[in-house]
Amino acid sequence: MTAQRRPRCIFCAIAAGEAEAAVVLEDERFLAFLDHRPVFHGHALLIPREHAGTLPDLPSGDAGPLLQRTQLLARAVPQAMAAEGSFVAINNGVSQSVPHLHVHVVPRSRGDGLRGFFWPRHPYENASQLRETAERVRAAVDELRADEDGEPEARA
Repeated sequence: MTAQRRPRCIFCAIAAGEAEAAVVLEDERFLAFLDHRPVFHGHALLIPREHAGTLPDLPSGDAGPLLQRTQLLARAVPQAMAAEGSFVAINNGVSQSVPHLHVHVVPRSRGDGLRGFFWPRHPYENASQLRETAERVRAAVDELRADEDGEPEARA
C-alpha cells in the first residue's frame, strides 16, 4: 500500500520515515509515536499513514481500525506509565496543531494536575430548544447519510 502524503505535512514525513519520531505502534495503515511536547510522559499520537486532514476526511473503512488501535493504546499507555487511565481526544480543525488526523492518548492519574476542559457550558433554555437542536443535528445526519448512500438510513 502506497500512502498518499502531503509535501509539507510533518506527520506524513514521519509516516514515510523521513522525519524522526519515537514510534510506539506501527502497522501497514497506522503509526503511533510519542508527542514531542507531551501533556505527560507517554502521551502518544496515533495517525493514519495515508493523509487525512480530520476525522471526517478519513475513509470510513479506516474508522474501525483506527478505533481498534486507539483502544490498544488506551490500554498500553497507562500500563507502561503506571497511570490509572487515559484521556483520548481528536481535534478537527479548531485547536488542531498539525493538519493531519491524529488521536491523542494521554496517561492520566488522579491528582495529576490536569483539570480537564475549561469549556464554558451553555445549557439549553428549555426542553423545546433541546428538541429543536436535536432535530437539526438529526436532519444533518440524515442529509449526510443520503449523500453517502443515496438514501437516508433509519435512526436507531
